[in-house]
Amino acid sequence: MPEELDRGSAIHLAATTAWLAGAIAGAWVLGWALYWLLQRVSRRSALVNDFAALTRMPVRVILMVIAARIAVGATVLASAPGRGWVDQLFRILMIAAMTWLVAAFTLLAERRAIARFAGGELEVSDADRLQRRVKTQITTLRRLAIAVVVVLGTAAALMTFPSFTQIGTTMFASAGILSVVAGLAAQTSLGSVFAGMQISFSDAVRVGDVVVLEGEWGRIEEITLTYVVVQIWDQRRLILPTTYFTKTPFENWTRRTTDLLGTVQLDVDFTAPVEPMRAELDRLLSASDMWDGRSSGLVVTDAVDGYLRVRITVSAADSGALFNLRCAVREGMVEWLQRTHPTALPRWRVEQPSASAAAGDSGLDSDTNTPAYAH
Repeated sequence: MPEELDRGSAIHLAATTAWLAGAIAGAWVLGWALYWLLQRVSRRSALVNDFAALTRMPVRVILMVIAARIAVGATVLASAPGRGWVDQLFRILMIAAMTWLVAAFTLLAERRAIARFAGGELEVSDADRLQRRVKTQITTLRRLAIAVVVVLGTAAALMTFPSFTQIGTTMFASAGILSVVAGLAAQTSLGSVFAGMQISFSDAVRVGDVVVLEGEWGRIEEITLTYVVVQIWDQRRLILPTTYFTKTPFENWTRRTTDLLGTVQLDVDFTAPVEPMRAELDRLLSASDMWDGRSSGLVVTDAVDGYLRVRITVSAADSGALFNLRCAVREGMVEWLQRTHPTALPRWRVEQPSASAAAGDSGLDSDTNTPAYAH
């Protein structure tokens, strides 16, 4: 008799497993067929394509969880041992899958909003300043929304455990504990989140802005709720907390416009021809496509320590063009001075004393070449 029961239990377990595997496989095939049909019907719709790409996996998971729950309910008695834990597992999986689906809808909304208002990939120029601001704000809202969705999903999953409510009530019943937790959260996590929202919506800094901070020149690559990623000119990444941008001054070269002024300083000899240098500067700028034509100039700003300090001012459409233009002007002016006015290059002058002065300074008699104080 026990052997018959064991054999019957094994057969029942095998049948349940087969039903469960078949239901999951059928749900996966159904999900695949639905999205295949959806893409066939609307191939040219960017919205449908994004919807299919972002929601394909969470919808399949939801269908498989539903199918598995139906299969278990049809083959396993409600009073069977362990049935309660299985139902609990299905509830948690369903909550997790629904949370995943809502997060996917959030990503879909972000992608369509960026495509509609920000125009996709962005470059740093005056024309896309508004687009970069919109992209920064939409991305920040998406991250905040996903964080809220995950927190709510986690809370919903925990609330499926009857004991969780009692534990939570016991932990937060004390007003003192609650005030301490709220204070710590406000100073750390919430402070960073609010700082991230502040810098995103105050338009102080946007994705793609050129900034100078911590002595480094770079471009804002990513803004999250808790930190900002800055791509340095040599491809390094500088990671700064969002609170840094609300407490520390920094330079933003592209907040209003991207066009900039730059200077090139040269130390030359007093004999350097200033007017021909101005003419050569005009020639160099006219031949360069990096100069935007707004501003140029060459002035002598100082004359000390045996040198003339010449400052050249140029302008360009953006920071990258300005850096290259300054390098080109510096190289061109030095090469021109070497070729046409080599005497204008910096040099030290040493004045040799006359024979009489040298003799007098050394204490020698200039006629007898003997010491002047000798008797």
